[in-house]
Amino acid sequence: MQSRLLPIFVFAIAMAAIPFVPGIPPFWIVLLDNIGLASLVAMGLVLLTGVGGLTSFGQAAFCGFGAYTTAVLTTTYGVSPWLTLPLSLLVAGFAAVLLGIITMRLSGHYLPLGTIAWGISLFYLFSKLEFLGRNDGISGIPPLSIGTWKMLDPGTIYFPIWIAVIVCAILSMNLLDSRTGRAIRALRRGHVAAEAFGVQTARAKLLVFIYAAVLAGLSGWLYAHFQRAANPTPFGPHLGIEYLFIAVVGGAGYVWGGVLGAAVVIILKEVLQSYLPMLFGGSGQLEAIVFGILLVALLQLAPTGMWPWVTSLLPTKDSRKRPAATEALPGRAESLPADSILLQVEKARKQFGGVVAVNDVSFEVKSREIVALIGPNGAGKSTTFNLITGVLPATAGKVTVRGESVSGAPPQEVVKLGVARTFQHVKLVPDMTVLENVALGAHLRGSSGAISSMLRLDRADEAKLLAEAAKQIERVGLGDQMNQLAGSLSLGQQRIVEIARALCVDPMLLLLDEPAAGLRHMEKQKLAALLRQLREGGMSVLLVEHDMGFVMNLADRIVVLDFGTKIAEGTPAQIKTNPDVIKAYLGAVA
Repeated sequence: MQSRLLPIFVFAIAMAAIPFVPGIPPFWIVLLDNIGLASLVAMGLVLLTGVGGLTSFGQAAFCGFGAYTTAVLTTTYGVSPWLTLPLSLLVAGFAAVLLGIITMRLSGHYLPLGTIAWGISLFYLFSKLEFLGRNDGISGIPPLSIGTWKMLDPGTIYFPIWIAVIVCAILSMNLLDSRTGRAIRALRRGHVAAEAFGVQTARAKLLVFIYAAVLAGLSGWLYAHFQRAANPTPFGPHLGIEYLFIAVVGGAGYVWGGVLGAAVVIILKEVLQSYLPMLFGGSGQLEAIVFGILLVALLQLAPTGMWPWVTSLLPTKDSRKRPAATEALPGRAESLPADSILLQVEKARKQFGGVVAVNDVSFEVKSREIVALIGPNGAGKSTTFNLITGVLPATAGKVTVRGESVSGAPPQEVVKLGVARTFQHVKLVPDMTVLENVALGAHLRGSSGAISSMLRLDRADEAKLLAEAAKQIERVGLGDQMNQLAGSLSLGQQRIVEIARALCVDPMLLLLDEPAAGLRHMEKQKLAALLRQLREGGMSVLLVEHDMGFVMNLADRIVVLDFGTKIAEGTPAQIKTNPDVIKAYLGAVA
């Protein structure tokens, strides 16, 4: 904690000293004020776009909500500027709720197009409303003041702006370093994996969208009292594009990258606007062309942004240790007696148009049992997994877990019944550590929300979740890789990480989709020993696997699918000699 706050403290001291430097030009202070205002918006975009993977070109409109709210209340109704702050944030947040409910349902290229559409619409709305002053806007906004001290010049409002930047940066870092933050970071890799571990992805998207809007609203509130006027021009779509560009240049996945990006872009614009007309005689808008060329070159040199490039030049020391908790997470209280039915699939059917992927398949998994689901490629094994875990709705049939029907239930409800899974194609967040990826599996076993995370009130709860994740990582034999980025591991190791993440659910039924793919012989032996250990501990396992030697030596029963239809079921010895299975794998001639 101290190592994290010390650089921020040093930065705060340095920024506080700048206005007192003898002979510093007032223009530089104005420039720093503008950098601080842009940093607030960019920080919100870091969480929204860089971390959450939700692209928005309309954040400048939320600045407008914050600015116009305080402008109207202070000039028309005489409300104190400080009292308008919570109202400005509330209006920006409420607008984000209304727009987010619609916009966050979009995906792919439709999402950024949607944000451009309402960004343009709000820009024109600001310029047409009479009480907002139309295109002329509102002037005569009173300055911020403390007692008789009025912040009339850039050097005085500088302090509220940069206090806001530093406080918001700390709150944003706290949010990312939490249970809620992991849920937000998982959004960028798609919703399937996050939902499989209980994350309410629609709620997480809306949360980060509102948070980014509130930061933009704060920037707008400060801007109104800095300029002492508000008109539609600074809140148009062109500024929305520039804010997103600032976040990308600085490093879209890093909170302080938003501050660095704002400094680089704004200073570069000012330098070009000042010196290019002198060099070329003021003909044309050459600064826009040169600005674009320089930024493209910059992104070529640092494609992930400038912040990771800058930090890579600094000496770093990894002081992270294994998380420890004074109190362990409670385990699953209920347990099923031996041979009782844990999972029952009855005539499950899944059609995609005219294609029948799963054709009236029925089988069951009992407690303390390892069942293998095998078949040639395209037999419907992974689709069956998706029907069981709620990723896909069944066209017909029924799936029950512990006697409770989960047909049509979302993945978040299925995992609550003690069903955890891995995926055929690995679904980890590559720029999160192994520990953070695995801790996502314990999402439902924590309770801290966004507010408590930002205020650092979740530390006890967070310590338990991370300690559970560390325990499961060591259980699968990857303790030495705990603090490495998941994307740096081999494919086989990433599959083992997925198993550790699933174990964090404390499941009664573990679904493994090709867990041995990419593993060497000794690693497969260790995995088999782990699965037998889990079975002895009371857990059931349903696995899809193509390695027949691995399956035959491990499974208690085997279910065989071919073209979506079950063609055999029995013990490994029975399956080895089944003619239908031999035909499906080797062909009729063989």
